[in-house]
Amino acid sequence: MSTNDEKALTCAYLPLRIAFGLVPILAGLDKFANLLTDWSAYLAPAAARLLPVSPDVFFGFVGIVEIAVGILVWTRFVRLGAFAAMGWLFLIAINLIAAGDLDIAVRDLVLAVAAFVLAQLAGVQARRGAGAARTAAS
Repeated sequence: MSTNDEKALTCAYLPLRIAFGLVPILAGLDKFANLLTDWSAYLAPAAARLLPVSPDVFFGFVGIVEIAVGILVWTRFVRLGAFAAMGWLFLIAINLIAAGDLDIAVRDLVLAVAAFVLAQLAGVQARRGAGAARTAAS
């Protein structure tokens, strides 16, 4: 891989990794504080009826999952975290569609695509790192 290709890869990879680490952690923490928004307003009524717990308890669980996903993205498990973020955002989009919040659902679907891109870039980065380690060991 040329130096220019490596720079381009890093220019795409780092901002995505920072964003997909930081945003889920902050959003997850806010599930306990509701400073950014009233998160329960985004829960589709049909989904709320299916929950075995109150929306507040559910969003506490959501917050924990989001924090865990953000932490995964910042560890050596970035690819796993990015795929988890992709799936999570897709599920959020389905809920938002059911709630009639189509504009936000579209945004979250685009974010899911960006999380997929991060997962793919993380795979390239891991292969680069493994190749560098093999070269150094030779």
